[in-house]
Amino acid sequence: MHPYFSLQGRTALVTGGTRGIGKMIAKAFVEAGAHVYVCSRDVEACQQTAEELGALGSCHGVAANLATEEGVRELAARLGEQITHLDILVNNAGTTWGAPLESYPVKGWEKVMQLNVTSVFSCIQQFLPLLRKAGSAANPARIINIGSVAGISSFGEQAYAYGPSKAALHQLSRILARELVSQHINVNVIAPGRFPSKMTQHIGNDEQALAEDTALIPMKRWGREEEMAALAISLASTAGAYMTGNIIPLDGGFSL
Repeated sequence: MHPYFSLQGRTALVTGGTRGIGKMIAKAFVEAGAHVYVCSRDVEACQQTAEELGALGSCHGVAANLATEEGVRELAARLGEQITHLDILVNNAGTTWGAPLESYPVKGWEKVMQLNVTSVFSCIQQFLPLLRKAGSAANPARIINIGSVAGISSFGEQAYAYGPSKAALHQLSRILARELVSQHINVNVIAPGRFPSKMTQHIGNDEQALAEDTALIPMKRWGREEEMAALAISLASTAGAYMTGNIIPLDGGFSL
């Protein structure tokens, strides 16, 4: 790997890192030489992912429920006992909720906003001391928030809270990028379009739905694991050292 893209010796945390986009990024970081921690509510999934990715390099699983402030605090405390600094924080954990407009429940709205926005804020807040220790003018610490093209476009697909939650995350990221740049912490957003994940499997497993979905994408296909991996590595490595406050669609042109 070219040194511009190496993460050798760096420490990273990927929330929601046991499946989907989170796992794609975690695997990429491991392969690029980082010491990676993945977290999920599922203890068994954490263990399995750590074992699988550990065969490629350094990966550890940490079970945590990020849907509550207490859960975020517990994760930060536990990780703080194991590491002295955090070079890269990837906030990927998220959820969605779909229902007709007339019957869309408040509890669904609140659940989506809590995990997609509030818990991301809490994670950044709690891990700031470790990020500050890692960052320098020559090599800033990195926060990579996983947003969505749903926060850019108006395709809601009856998931009424999801797009607004990601739009809020995009704006939060801009605000924090401006504030934290003087502390040598870069904040950027990857805004994915369609990628294989648990959230999109109901489309991917339905041939007709998949055809209708890809018809809306200028490149006429979903994103691939290596494409997500390459962008995440770019933001986390020397390639992304002079970038902050960016919302980067990775969507085959869908947001156009």
